[in-house]
Amino acid sequence: MSHSSYDQVTVSTAGSTSLTAYGALFGTILFIVASPVAAAGTAAGSKINNTAKATYALPGSGSGSVESNTVSLTVDELLDVSVTSSDGGDVAVSPGTSGHVLTYLVTNNGNGNESFVLSARNALSGDNFDPSTFAVYLDTNADGSYDPGVDQAYVVGSNDPVLAADASASVFIVSSIGVGEVDGSRSGLDLVANATTGTGAPGTTFAGLGTGGGDAVVGATRADGLDDGYYRVSAATVLLVKSALVSDPFGGTKAVPGATISYTIVATVNGSGSLANLVIGDPIPTGSAYKPGSIKLEGLGLTDVADSDVGELSASGVAVRLGTVAAGQARTVTFQVTIAP
Repeated sequence: MSHSSYDQVTVSTAGSTSLTAYGALFGTILFIVASPVAAAGTAAGSKINNTAKATYALPGSGSGSVESNTVSLTVDELLDVSVTSSDGGDVAVSPGTSGHVLTYLVTNNGNGNESFVLSARNALSGDNFDPSTFAVYLDTNADGSYDPGVDQAYVVGSNDPVLAADASASVFIVSSIGVGEVDGSRSGLDLVANATTGTGAPGTTFAGLGTGGGDAVVGATRADGLDDGYYRVSAATVLLVKSALVSDPFGGTKAVPGATISYTIVATVNGSGSLANLVIGDPIPTGSAYKPGSIKLEGLGLTDVADSDVGELSASGVAVRLGTVAAGQARTVTFQVTIAP
């Protein structure tokens, strides 16, 4: 007996695939069409198992079913990494100082555990200078901030950071700045992270080297990431100018015994950034006596004793504590002495 018409047969699978098949009236399956299963983001080493099942109507009455063999695939490891600067802008530094930190975030964008080889590069085009020394440190206590004496110095091949899929870790470049660097100049450093398994053009495959025993396949980032961080020299300096005005007892300006000398000291901060803990100090000149209550800052009187205001008189002379003064600002201090008779 021959048959020229066909029944639609429902086919289900043990995975997420939906199948459609067409069979003869007596259940012979002619073909099966399956849509591929997407595995993006699936953990490396995972198994994707898929078994098809066909159900059909038997001649006359009843139904039957049949399962295919199970197809099992191991998900390969995708090698992807990114590096981003965490500083949000240039890090201010001063000439001749050390311990300056650039912070980066290294992220494993792949789907398996992977270790990364790190390196720092200072040969960037377009910057003005290179740090006198620099070294890479790992965020040992995972607090996102560089902690001297706690965070571990990185040594290639010794403590390469291992990151789980989608995990991130902070990495620091700590530098010293040369004495002669000028205000406003910039220094850039790259942090580079390469997947230990390998790097290359997207699609490059390292057979059998993936997490879980599958292959490792290079992703869109070529399995190497980098980003720039920058230092900017903030070389604030202070210009201190002192002047004197004499008023003698006779209405003139002669420096005779009994005359009053009014000293004016102007501190001007130049460059960029700011100067912290700026203090103006001036000893009382030999042959003169301080005129009590004469210390002023910006024309406002200060007390002579060490108290809540910023001025005082001591055995060392007059002192006025200006605190932090930004570049482009000036502070004026005045006081008086009398020439001894």
